[in-house]
Amino acid sequence: MLNIIVATLLITLIINVILKKIHLPTIIGYIFTGTIIAYGFDLHNAVNNHSLKEIAEFGVVFLMFTIGLEFSIEHLKKMRYEVFVAGSLQILLTVLAVYLIASYIFAINSKVSLIISLAVALSSTAIVLKTFNETGEINKRHGKRSLGILIMQDIAVIPILLIISFMSNNNNEISVVLVNMLISATVLLLLLWLMGKYLLEPFLTQVVETRADDLFVGTILFLAIGASYLAHALGFSYSLGAFIAGMLIAETKYKHQAEEELVPFRDLLLGVFFITVGMQIKFDILFDYLHIIVLLLIAVMILKFIIIFAIVRLNDNKKTSFKTALSLVQIGEFSLAILELARNNDLIVPAYGQVMIMVIVLSMIITPFILNHLTDLADKFIGFCKTPEHNVDSVLPKNHTVILGFGEFGHSIAKTLKENNQLYIAVENNIDHFHIGHNEGEPVIFGNATNKAILNHLNIKEAKSVIVAIDNPKKLYYVCYIITRHIDSNKIIVKVHSFSEKEDIKQLGIKNIIVENEETSRAALEIIS
Repeated sequence: MLNIIVATLLITLIINVILKKIHLPTIIGYIFTGTIIAYGFDLHNAVNNHSLKEIAEFGVVFLMFTIGLEFSIEHLKKMRYEVFVAGSLQILLTVLAVYLIASYIFAINSKVSLIISLAVALSSTAIVLKTFNETGEINKRHGKRSLGILIMQDIAVIPILLIISFMSNNNNEISVVLVNMLISATVLLLLLWLMGKYLLEPFLTQVVETRADDLFVGTILFLAIGASYLAHALGFSYSLGAFIAGMLIAETKYKHQAEEELVPFRDLLLGVFFITVGMQIKFDILFDYLHIIVLLLIAVMILKFIIIFAIVRLNDNKKTSFKTALSLVQIGEFSLAILELARNNDLIVPAYGQVMIMVIVLSMIITPFILNHLTDLADKFIGFCKTPEHNVDSVLPKNHTVILGFGEFGHSIAKTLKENNQLYIAVENNIDHFHIGHNEGEPVIFGNATNKAILNHLNIKEAKSVIVAIDNPKKLYYVCYIITRHIDSNKIIVKVHSFSEKEDIKQLGIKNIIVENEETSRAALEIIS
């Protein structure tokens, strides 16, 4: 096992370093790593290991949790059309179209046709949302449309799995299954809502006030995994529970810090998930059925594109519809679970299952290339957009001052800016300083100033200036190093205690440095003279 782990890490690093140099996403590297490891260590059977699959699935779980952090209940209400109308239509129309084609044109058994159609209807939450989060397109119109449809698909996984289970066991009354599912859904939502409304924020406040970073990390992991476990225990998917938990934490003031702590776990486990996807590639099947696989891949992508484009076009422009449709043409990770369940219950012929797995995996490999060229493809086929694309419901500030650290100095700067009617926003990870600013109604968020997600939320690239007001010298240097990668150093103003600290900061190319001791000495000399 240690040999496999070391080899996997080494291959992943080498492949992804090469891919990054040629501007390709790491998702491809993880999938290729899985294929190499599967053949190098004969692990094709290991991918069906239940424990390995559950570990890999938690990459998607943590992804959905962080997506939930970006969407409060109010956001979901605003997206009700995308989720419940567009999402439901997409699933129903895709299932109907694929079922009719498979059943009546290719004369495939009705049960097998239904299973294939249910699998094809789903797209890849893991790839699409991970890529959109990295590129910032999650906040664009097509990003919101894609997210809404993907959320509905994730919700639909549960009834789809129940349908397959029902098909394999004719003794169950479908009405009983549906009633049990409705009761479970009510219990899940009620429990999570009650905990979120009355317990969550006071609990997180108590944890934060311990000033123990490891306790906060453990708490966020507990909330994400606990909500996932509760959802799974009630018959739903892990990721649905995590998404709801993320939305509840989004209503608290700790959402940014929660996202920051979970991102490393999310990215690591997503890597494991994509490695397991790569382990399912079998070259013998690929070469034996290459013509069928390629034709199916093209047909599925064209069909899904047409259906999604038509649905989104009902209330949006051509370009947004084109981008949304192109983003969701692949078949998703949950489709692999659907096929596995059908195979275990002898509902699908092994040959059909293997061909479909190859189609799914290849569609997932192609997707990052499509997503990275969405705008170019849209410009080519739809024409150049006359107006630039803006973020949907964007509340990000522009031409503002960012204050990193809200102690006495940061508080004083904010007071001066307010008196001069200047727009500003601050970030602070000392809970006492945060509470002082928050209670005074100041625009201050709780979190770490070195975190990329928080800097994006501050819209630091569009800031007029950034004032670094942090007392810890070691942290001060690291914060300055990070922000110089996001904004011109001429816009950065740093307060330091001594000349030695000033010399360290100057090495980063920052010129606007205020030495506290120097200013104090100058004030004293003015009084004396």
